[in-house]
Amino acid sequence: MDSPHQLADPRKAMETAVIAVLRTIYDPEIPVNIYDLGLIYGLQVDPASGQVDIRMTLTAPGCPVAHTFPGKVAETVGQLADVQVVEVELVWQPAWSKQMMSEAARLELGLV
Repeated sequence: MDSPHQLADPRKAMETAVIAVLRTIYDPEIPVNIYDLGLIYGLQVDPASGQVDIRMTLTAPGCPVAHTFPGKVAETVGQLADVQVVEVELVWQPAWSKQMMSEAARLELGLV
């Protein structure tokens, strides 16, 4: 459980809220949320400005949602009350692999 000190940290609180929202967004081809799937490569939040910067990838460069999925992520995260601006950068390096999944995701998919 988080200590009261951690909850008082605005950056940590905002990051925790963004991660919770990312866990509600599921990959269109693999039934696991994008955070536990390991598609989020970087997350920076600035509570003072309400800025959220996300570096993410997709499971494959030829993914049919490559052009629309980052916008869906930005829109979903942008619904948080304290978020004013969301920038999503889609990157392809390093290439995503199953080793990037959380243990929970690998268990869910029967890969452990």
